[in-house]
Amino acid sequence: MLDTCKRLEKYGYEVTYLPVAKDGRIDLDDLSRAITSKTIHISIMYSNNEIGVIQPIQEIGKIAKEKGVLFHTDGVQALGKIPVDVQRDNIDMISLTAHKLYGPKGCGALYVRRRNPRVQLSAQIDGGGHERGMRSGTLNVPGIVGFGKAAELCQNEMAEESARLRGMRDRLKDGLFAKLDELYINGSMTHRLPHNINISFAFVEGESLLMGINDVAVSSGSACTSATLEPSYVLKALGVGEDLAHTSIRFGLGRFNTQEEVDYVTNRVVEVVQRLRELSPLYEMAKEGIDLSKLNWKATAEH
Repeated sequence: MLDTCKRLEKYGYEVTYLPVAKDGRIDLDDLSRAITSKTIHISIMYSNNEIGVIQPIQEIGKIAKEKGVLFHTDGVQALGKIPVDVQRDNIDMISLTAHKLYGPKGCGALYVRRRNPRVQLSAQIDGGGHERGMRSGTLNVPGIVGFGKAAELCQNEMAEESARLRGMRDRLKDGLFAKLDELYINGSMTHRLPHNINISFAFVEGESLLMGINDVAVSSGSACTSATLEPSYVLKALGVGEDLAHTSIRFGLGRFNTQEEVDYVTNRVVEVVQRLRELSPLYEMAKEGIDLSKLNWKATAEH
C-alpha cells in the first residue's frame, strides 16, 4: 500500500498519512480532521499482517459515508478469520486474495460497490472488455472456483475455527509469559485477529532466535520485507524502539495446528531464549538493576 501511495505522489496526487497509536489503531478524530474538500479516497488495511491488529473499520466507513469519500480497505488478512460485511461497514472497495484462506495461490478479488454510491474504475488492462471492462484477459477459472469453495468453507467454519485458534494463541502467549520475563506484546490484544500474536523478546536478537528454533515456521517480520535487515516499520510506527523491534517474532496459527504443536513451540522458544540470554551480558546487567539507557558506551580501538 505504501508503494501505491508513493506512485500516486509521483503523479502529483496529495497523500495524507495518518499515524497509529501504540496499540496499532488509527485515531478516528485524526481521520476526521485529515479529510478536506479535496479528499476523494480513504484506504487502510482491515487488519495488519505483522501484528494482527484490526482497525475500527465500521467507524471509518461511517465517517467516509458522512463525508462523501470513497472507502477502500485491504481485507486480505481479515477474510476468513473474522466476519467481513461490506454493507455494515460502508466499504466501497475491498481487496481480497484466495491463498490466505487456503484457496489457490495467484487468485485475488476486488469488490467494487455498484450502488449507493456506484464506483467506476478505469481499466487496468485494455482489450476484450472482460470483468465488466475493468481488466481484460483470460480468466483463471480453476482459481476462481477454488477461491469460491475456500470462502464457502470459511463461512461455514469461521466461528468454531476462530474460537479454536484464539484458544491456542492464548495458550502459546500464557505459556511463554509464565516461563519468561521481559516479553512485550506488539499491538492491541483486544482488537486482534484470533490466530496472530507478535512478541518482542528483550535481550534476544530476533534472527538468532529464529535460527535457534529453525524447526518452527515463524518470522521476524512480514514476508514482504523478509529480504531486509531493517527493523519492522510497522513496529517503529507503534513507537517500539529499534533494539526491541529487532527482537520481535510473529507467531501465526492455522487450521491444521494442534495444541501439542503449540506446547512444543512454547517449550522450544523458552529453551532457546533462556540459552541466548545466558550469553547476553546486557540481560545480566538488567537483572542486576542497571539502567542500560543511562550507560555511556565507548568504542575502543586496538593497536
